[in-house]
Amino acid sequence: MKKVTIIGMGMSPKDLTNAHLDLIQGADVLVGGKRHLEAFKNVPAKKMAITKKLTALVTAIKKEMRSQKVVVLASGDPLYYGIGARLIKALGNKNVRIYPNISSVAAAFARIGEAWQDAQVVSLHGRGSGQNLLERLSDTGPVAVFTDLQNSPAWIAGKLVKAQISGYEMWVCEQMGTVHEKVKRYTLRGAARGKFGSPNMVVLKRTSSTEPVAAKLSLGTPDHMFEHERGLITKAEVRTVSLSKLRLEENHVLWDVGAGSGSVAIEASLFVTRGKIIAIEKNTSRIEQIRQNTARFNVSNVKVVQADYPAEAVRLPTPDRIFIGGGGRNLKAVVKAGAARLKKNGRMVINTVLLANINTAVSSLKRAGFNTEVVQVQVSKSKDMPWSARMAAQNPVWIITGQREKTVP
Repeated sequence: MKKVTIIGMGMSPKDLTNAHLDLIQGADVLVGGKRHLEAFKNVPAKKMAITKKLTALVTAIKKEMRSQKVVVLASGDPLYYGIGARLIKALGNKNVRIYPNISSVAAAFARIGEAWQDAQVVSLHGRGSGQNLLERLSDTGPVAVFTDLQNSPAWIAGKLVKAQISGYEMWVCEQMGTVHEKVKRYTLRGAARGKFGSPNMVVLKRTSSTEPVAAKLSLGTPDHMFEHERGLITKAEVRTVSLSKLRLEENHVLWDVGAGSGSVAIEASLFVTRGKIIAIEKNTSRIEQIRQNTARFNVSNVKVVQADYPAEAVRLPTPDRIFIGGGGRNLKAVVKAGAARLKKNGRMVINTVLLANINTAVSSLKRAGFNTEVVQVQVSKSKDMPWSARMAAQNPVWIITGQREKTVP
């Protein structure tokens, strides 16, 4: 078995050294994207194009490497958001040789004449909602973004404008290393209206070190930072305990039933980074509050659903976790509807301040096949007095947790 050689192309074949070119000329099998292979159409090697069917490609490489010299051409640096990591995992690091080159990030910062030792790098290439990009914008350094046809510079700029992001300019580096290369600076609103050649890379650069970008979200975010009707919010301390009982994971689907201001759903986004959070609320004014709060904290993976729950439960994506912030007189039906949809081994957490609903919540969960736990949280907070301080008590809250460990017919 022969080692597979993986060569970083940099921005174009002009970035290849004589040593790289000798390896390419000596290949029995040459693997690469169509534009890379086109640059070496005179090399007599067998050509294999890289497509989205990477599993089939890896299988073909494994077969060829038994007796042939396989050379893989990769964009930029093969081990920096490139195919190199995938091939190492599939073939084993003892069976590959890597020849690095200039990465797209290094090239982009060189084009705009900026140092990038403090830069954050985000890849939206083939990825989801862009929440990880919004999270990076809380820092003052530049942010480099790998794009694709869907997550284009215009889409990214539009998303930031919609989230009321300020204090940034956007550099777009189009088709670097080709005769069509174009590097230009835009305002976010200007980029949102633009059309750009592919492939491209985005660099977001702060225009002001003092202009606020967004409110900083953290576990136990103070209540006053959320838009809410007076008193109608899950208080910060109770919110923290409730989220701990949910035991959220990054790929979960969470329902926040009766979301109110959206404080629980929004703070849950700290943990559910790749999944979905559904904030369910029927009150129109509170729906608007949720939208204001998601924009304030730059949270993009909270979907606001105005619905009359539980009637609309069947239309929602299947949840891993459900949070119910009260339930009122209809709590029994609310729990039943959620239990009917919750995944096996799912968890449901119910907050209530009503004595009657403690028993309703526990009995409803047990009837649906959940093991239950009840925690009572009593919070007192200091309040300044003329020469000292006193403790002001908040209403006690009961947090009922249901863990599904069996399926009830």
